[in-house]
Amino acid sequence: MDEKTKGLIAAPLTGYREDGMVNLDVVKPYAELLQANRVAGVFVNGTTGEGLSLTLDERRALSESWVQAAPQGFKVMIHVGHTCQAESRALATHAADIGAAAIGEIGPVFFRPGSVEALVDYCAATAAAAPDLPYYYYHMPSMNQVLFPMAEFLRLADEAVPNLAGIKYTHSDSADYEQCLGFRDGKYDVLFGRDEFLIEGLKVGAQGAVGSTYNFMAPLYHALIAAFRAGDRAEAERLQAISAETCELIAGTGGFGSGLKALLKTMGLDLGGMRRPQVNLSPEAVTKLVTSLEDAGTLEYLNRPT
Repeated sequence: MDEKTKGLIAAPLTGYREDGMVNLDVVKPYAELLQANRVAGVFVNGTTGEGLSLTLDERRALSESWVQAAPQGFKVMIHVGHTCQAESRALATHAADIGAAAIGEIGPVFFRPGSVEALVDYCAATAAAAPDLPYYYYHMPSMNQVLFPMAEFLRLADEAVPNLAGIKYTHSDSADYEQCLGFRDGKYDVLFGRDEFLIEGLKVGAQGAVGSTYNFMAPLYHALIAAFRAGDRAEAERLQAISAETCELIAGTGGFGSGLKALLKTMGLDLGGMRRPQVNLSPEAVTKLVTSLEDAGTLEYLNRPT
């Protein structure tokens, strides 16, 4: 399948107009901002992008816009998870038709599989709808409560899902993550999905990572990775502490996505509000957040506008 992902993959937010409709016009400047800050690609229509709050037509339109706007070498991965597998398969086929680099799928979020075997069967059916595209299982039990060891998933899926490329691993089980990295001599692309603990992934060999905060402060993570690889653990830990505090401060507003959008707006990228049931931050809350992030040292590492 595809070569392993190296570097940062952003989980982009979805832009909305004042009437609540998806704003496709922001995708091109968004892609340019990310590429200018050495982000390697995007995972479109995932959790941060409110993928499950969008209509199928909106998801298709966003996928097409990101593929069309992608600069050369910029990887566009499309999340195709849905509560109806027929729709997941249709989205997978669409992703292949428009030239996406890969697809990903979170496990069922309502009727959940009762065993790893059932989960693998489910993934195999979706992946088969786009057999020539790399397929990633999106492991995020905090959202869907599908909590199985991913090392066991790989063992069963290794033959059952021919186009399995790896896992988007958004969970805190470092031992399981490390086992996945080492499975069959490192066969699979296991993308680390917890920004606030990136250094823990690096310690066990992570090469690629997918996250929300790469949208606005990729320079911090580039510096963190460089310090870690240079053996400067103290500097890497310092930068990781800023990341962790930043994530905590944004989460503390009660509107993580809205907080991310407020920060991107300071860089000239206005993505509008959030779709219900998510909340929008008041101007006062935004001001308080920016002040807190300045005190935390975050603002020194914001993405540089193009």
